[in-house]
Amino acid sequence: MNDEFRMIEEPDENENNTMKSKKHKKKRKKLSKKAKIIIVVILLIIIGALAFVLLTQDKNYAKTKEPEKKKKEVTEEEKQVQIVDLSSNARPYAVMINNNKAVWGYQAGLQDAYITYEMIVEGGITRMMALFKDKNTARIASVRSARHYYLDYVMENDAIYAHIGWSPQAQSDISSYDIDVINANNSSAFTWDSALRNIAREHRAYTSMAKLKEVAAKKDYRTTTEEDLLLKYQAEPLDLASYEGAVPANTVRIPYSSSHLTSYGYDAENKVYKRYQNNTEHKDYVTGLQYTAKNIITYKVHNYTLNDGYSGGRQGLNNVGSGEGYYISEGYAIPITWEKHARSSKTIYKVKATGEELVVNDGNTFIQIQPDSQTLTIE
Repeated sequence: MNDEFRMIEEPDENENNTMKSKKHKKKRKKLSKKAKIIIVVILLIIIGALAFVLLTQDKNYAKTKEPEKKKKEVTEEEKQVQIVDLSSNARPYAVMINNNKAVWGYQAGLQDAYITYEMIVEGGITRMMALFKDKNTARIASVRSARHYYLDYVMENDAIYAHIGWSPQAQSDISSYDIDVINANNSSAFTWDSALRNIAREHRAYTSMAKLKEVAAKKDYRTTTEEDLLLKYQAEPLDLASYEGAVPANTVRIPYSSSHLTSYGYDAENKVYKRYQNNTEHKDYVTGLQYTAKNIITYKVHNYTLNDGYSGGRQGLNNVGSGEGYYISEGYAIPITWEKHARSSKTIYKVKATGEELVVNDGNTFIQIQPDSQTLTIE
């Protein structure tokens, strides 16, 4: 009995070891689970701390970098020239603009031109040629006949030339120089405004950029160009006052004859020049607004009457060569030089004091080629 009791009450050594082992494993299991929880918590703390550091750095980076990014965007926008699309290879259109006094008040579309030339023609009056590029101007008026020396400025801009009629010299030169033209003889690009019954029919013609482009496409004219623009533009305002020889230019008077005076008055608030003809505001028929110029380039050439048997006194110009003039913008005028080596070559404008090529302000330009017998006044 005692032996049996001992067998029941006293487990053998193997059983004790097994029980101890189970208890130890259970304890180790509990410790292992707790360690895992601790490790996970520690890892979460570390990840959270890292995330906080990175987030803080990102915020600080954004705070320091964001103004730089915005400043860069503004700078790029400021440097974008507005008067023309510098990335466009569209070919310009040159439109002959009537400037007989009969049409003052009925001219239209000139404000859209990036360059407008004005030169003397017969009878002491002037005629203008307006250059359009990447524009959708709905009314350009009034369109008039070609003169041969205007072709020199058509060619220097690689433009398609729109006009109605021509002098014999212009007709011959258009053929000789193989200039792409749009005129009343070869297209339906022009409309004669029947509402303007108070002026002669010859002064009523107008066109539009849509019509000119349509005709150019039908005639299979080249509508792109590889030529550089005539002028170099800068978006940031030029400090002309700092140029050698600069003079204030609040009023500019450019007489072409005893019967025609072109003048400009500086509008300091808008930094443009308001345009006048014979001291009358030069206004657009469609908008009713006075024409303005951001830039004025003016110089003199010799003009003379052609001996062609025409009683009206058609003119010739000695416009191939070189000379001096002025560039005027934002209230100042600086001396410049010009040179044109051939009728078809570009006129090169340079700052007289430095000999460097002229850079102009971003905006439209009136190029006033004045008879050398007349007096230019800049005040």
